Amino acid sequence: MKLSDQKKLHILAAAEQLFYEQGVDATSMDDIAKLAKVSKRTVYNHFDTKDQLFHAILFKMKDELMATEAVVFDQSKPLHAQLQAIAEQEVQLLTSDNFLRIAKIAFMQMLKDPELVSQLGSNKVGCMTFIETFLKDAVDTNALDIDDVEFAAKQFLFQLKSFIFYPYLYGFEKPTPEQQKHIIEQTITMFLARYTKD
Repeated sequence: MKLSDQKKLHILAAAEQLFYEQGVDATSMDDIAKLAKVSKRTVYNHFDTKDQLFHAILFKMKDELMATEAVVFDQSKPLHAQLQAIAEQEVQLLTSDNFLRIAKIAFMQMLKDPELVSQLGSNKVGCMTFIETFLKDAVDTNALDIDDVEFAAKQFLFQLKSFIFYPYLYGFEKPTPEQQKHIIEQTITMFLARYTKD
C-alpha cells in the first residue's frame, strides 16, 4: 500500500474516533491531523472540507455494514426458523460496536442536516438488503400472504430496532441476552400470526 493511501486510512480512522467521541462540530481538522499523526496539509490534500471527510467515513462504514450474508427463502425449511435466522443476524448487527458507532455519528448530524436523513434513508444495510426478496419468495410459494412486502419488511425489522437498537443508541437500559431472545420470538410470532395463510 502506498504511503499516501496509508495516511488516508489513518486520517479516516482518526476522524471516525473523534467524531464519535466529540461530535463532528466539536472536532477540528487540527485535532484529526494530530491524532492521525500527519500534517494538516496532508489532511486537506485528501479531503477539502470536514464535511467531505464526514461523508467519506459514513460511506466507508456503510460499505462495511453492507457485507451481510443474505438469508435465502427455502421452502423445505420451517419459516419460523428462517425468520429467526434473519432476526438474530439483524440483532447482532444492531448491537455491534461498528453499527452503533456510525449510528451515533450520523444521528447527531441528522439533527442539524435534514438532507442527510434522505441520503442515509435511501441506503439499505443489514437484513434490509435482502428481506424483501425473502418475503416475496415466501409469498410466491404461498407460505405467506402479504400485499405490501416493503411495509411488512420494515414492520418486522423496525420492531427489533424499537426494542433492542434504540435503547443501545440512546443509552437506555439495554435488553439482556434473554430479553433479546424473547423480543425476537415475539416479533416472529406476531409477524406469522399476521401474514401466515389460513
